[in-house]
Amino acid sequence: MISIVGSGRVGTSIAFLCTSNALDDVLLVNTNKKKAIGEALDVANAIPATSKFSIRGTDDYSELVGSDIVVITASVGVYTKDRSENIDLQVEMIKGIAEKIKQYCPSAIVLIVSNPLDVMTYFFQKQSGFSRFKVIGIASSLDTSRFRYYISETLSVPQSSISNAIVLGEHGDSMVPVFSGVTVGGNPLFSMIDSRDVITENVRNYWKLLRNYKSRSQFGIAKNTFDVIDAIRTKKEITVPASIVLDGEYGEHDVAMGVSVKINQNGVSEIQKIKLDDTESSSLKKSSEKIRNDIKSVHD
Repeated sequence: MISIVGSGRVGTSIAFLCTSNALDDVLLVNTNKKKAIGEALDVANAIPATSKFSIRGTDDYSELVGSDIVVITASVGVYTKDRSENIDLQVEMIKGIAEKIKQYCPSAIVLIVSNPLDVMTYFFQKQSGFSRFKVIGIASSLDTSRFRYYISETLSVPQSSISNAIVLGEHGDSMVPVFSGVTVGGNPLFSMIDSRDVITENVRNYWKLLRNYKSRSQFGIAKNTFDVIDAIRTKKEITVPASIVLDGEYGEHDVAMGVSVKINQNGVSEIQKIKLDDTESSSLKKSSEKIRNDIKSVHD
């Protein structure tokens, strides 16, 4: 069973993708039981006629029993200026959810989508005591999608011609688009652009641009999360950037941030070391310090 904690736009979009692709039974959990049931009733109409799976909604965490994958999209409120605006309340929320998941489905792989993403991933892993390889923050793959988009727009080329684009570090203002390994049509990206600054700022501020037109992102993060769920559920392997608590990788300890990982049915199977140039290495260090400071800022 795939359980999704949070029945807002993102949680419901993920539920729709899982259900319409007949991946597994889906459980929507929300503090507002009526909301969870209503969204489940709506998504249920997307179940293929050939599917043996179902979807239902609840406010009862005890129904998490039997969950193989739990996705957390819940939020205490909407941020407008920075993803860390509600950090204390968000951490309090994630700690409570961690205790419930630890109680009812201690063997589950947990995918964190709630913001501030890296801080939430860190505190969930510490509170639950789960293996760091089973607590995965999904966001850097979304940032990578945005990086590819802006390369495509800047050069007027299809995204399919772009290779090795990846974003590491914080899912926030210090995220690090890695330009040095990118090729476009087999040619180095650096041979086609004068500076990395404009694209970097555009990628970091993508969510702000999007909010000029709609309330928040929905489909991009849902698809990136679904891709990971699909790999776990169908026992495939996927390589994506995702947030994980580090223990020496990239010279970092006791902090969660986006790095390149391989994910299979057991969770993270490998943390990959990406070759970075000096600018990227320095930026990644600053990004880890930003996350660490946010972690330290949380009031117990």
